Amino acid sequence: MSINLFRRHVEFRQDQIVLLGMRVLAIAIIMLIVSLAILLFKLSLPAISKFGIGFIWGQVWNPISEEFGALPFILGTLTTSFVALLIATPLSISVALFISEICPKKIGHIIGIFVEMIAAVPSIVFGLWGIFSLAPWIQNSATPFLKSTLGFLPLFQGPSYGIGVLAASLILAIMIIPTISSFCREVFRTIPLQTKEAALALGATRFEMIKITILRPSFSGMIGGVVLGLGRALGETMAVAMVIGNSHRLAISILAPGSTMASVIANEYAEASNAMHMASLGYIALLLLVVTLMVNGLARFIIWKWSPKI
Repeated sequence: MSINLFRRHVEFRQDQIVLLGMRVLAIAIIMLIVSLAILLFKLSLPAISKFGIGFIWGQVWNPISEEFGALPFILGTLTTSFVALLIATPLSISVALFISEICPKKIGHIIGIFVEMIAAVPSIVFGLWGIFSLAPWIQNSATPFLKSTLGFLPLFQGPSYGIGVLAASLILAIMIIPTISSFCREVFRTIPLQTKEAALALGATRFEMIKITILRPSFSGMIGGVVLGLGRALGETMAVAMVIGNSHRLAISILAPGSTMASVIANEYAEASNAMHMASLGYIALLLLVVTLMVNGLARFIIWKWSPKI
């Protein structure tokens, strides 16, 4: 009897130690994010005091005259991210459906491994591929086609140098496909097999079964995966900085060079010419942190709302 009590006491103490360790780690992660936000706020305080909220829609970025505005970089970030989502979302969902529902399991497993390996490729490798392969293809092949078919739209007007917003968007699309595809596959796996078989037994074709029993119930989950992909795209730095052209001017066309919030920080932080320049880069970093946390929080909220329904 005493031995059993001793064992229970030891197991209880072990559980308490593990629980305490998990709490400490959770608090440490929260404190890390809070300390990072405080650090960026202190760094950007001179720019916040001088420019205020007008920094967000300011269009001038001139370190010499100490005039700074983040609008070109905010729009560049949003444009590249949303164009990447427009490209990556249908591809990711199609890949996830093909792997989980159409192809044989062994082949699907192999394809899934290769798709997930894309996430392991360093971003600088994507950047080099973009410079030497993607940018020339955009300039010599994609741009003439886009101008001949969609040239009446402002988005596809102006000269193309290969590098620019479109190149950065295509790179981002490739990089976020594993994130969205893997999440969608996990969502599709939660659909009971009996539901699929019931649809087929009632006379539905395979594609009707996919539409009715998989895509419709999984819609909220897929949205969560897309938002997670958006969070990944917003913070990407090196690959984007190498192919976007790093122009500080506002441009409507996606063929033109541009900059993102992450790329301007990476390009100018080491060579900031004065204290206000450094503070303005810190201000951009603070805005990027806030936007990224909001996007990821939205994704988690969508996933939380969706999970109980499965």
